[in-house]
Amino acid sequence: MMSDKETLDLLVEKYNALRGEIAKVIVGQHEAVDSLLLSVFTGGHCLLLGVPGLAKTLMVNTLAKTLGLSFSRIQFTPDLMPTDITGSEILDQNRQFRFVKGPVFAGVVLADEINRTPPKTQAALLEAMQEHAVTVAGTTYPLPAPFFVLATQNPIEQEGTYPLPEAQLDRFMFNVRLDYPSFEEEMDIVKQTTADHVAEPQQLLSAEQIIAFQQAIRRMPVADNVVEYAVRLVSSTRPNSGNQTINQSGVQKYISWGAGPRASQYLVMGAKTHAAMHGKYSPDCEDVRAVAFNVLRHRIVRNYYAEAEGISTDKIIADFIA
Repeated sequence: MMSDKETLDLLVEKYNALRGEIAKVIVGQHEAVDSLLLSVFTGGHCLLLGVPGLAKTLMVNTLAKTLGLSFSRIQFTPDLMPTDITGSEILDQNRQFRFVKGPVFAGVVLADEINRTPPKTQAALLEAMQEHAVTVAGTTYPLPAPFFVLATQNPIEQEGTYPLPEAQLDRFMFNVRLDYPSFEEEMDIVKQTTADHVAEPQQLLSAEQIIAFQQAIRRMPVADNVVEYAVRLVSSTRPNSGNQTINQSGVQKYISWGAGPRASQYLVMGAKTHAAMHGKYSPDCEDVRAVAFNVLRHRIVRNYYAEAEGISTDKIIADFIA
């Protein structure tokens, strides 16, 4: 049996190999790929925000193949029903009720354009994300382990969309923004996707290895000053909390609601994973700052002053960690 140190050393090796394997299919988007791998090894869910055509679906599909996990894609539409996600009981030929599993029963679930379905259907995903189980007709069915929901949203087309409730947004560990590729990257994308050769990623991990990495990361020691830094950072996003000890310029003026305790938990867990993926055996404050944008971006609610003055959530976070 491997020690935690040996497991974390293997994680670094696998992380670098995964990046290389995914790069065979996905050109650029290095930060987004790193964030996806961070959420996987931490055991959290991830929300991908980007305009159409940035390979969000392909990225998630490629990730599932390299991790050796089952993959399912749910296209969220206004007429999607909760049972279309969770599954339902049917009356079989023997006149017995039998549960037929829905697409949520997979290792990696892509919730495509999650904000296009009504809140009732979005809520069906909530229990699965939080409890890693689905309850149908009073019976609870466990989901496979590991289990990740990777959801996508289109930030520019808001016609016919239903904003995600804050409670569901809070279930996502990361909110990752995908940017347009650079000119050189777009050249490579066009050359790669208009040729007759299609790269096929290889499986590099198994479910058992992923769980072993997650457990080793959870056992990683964290210094009290790092935990204190993460909690103070989150507390400082809350107006009138009395805990504004980190750079607070703009908190009172631009924020309606700050981040909750789950943000502190995810900052520390994300810092642990970031440290492990970069060859360290304990995180420091720099690792907390490295994951702060993705963890806090969807947990800070701006007020109308911020919107009127064009102050983005990222700008507010940058003031905190400067």
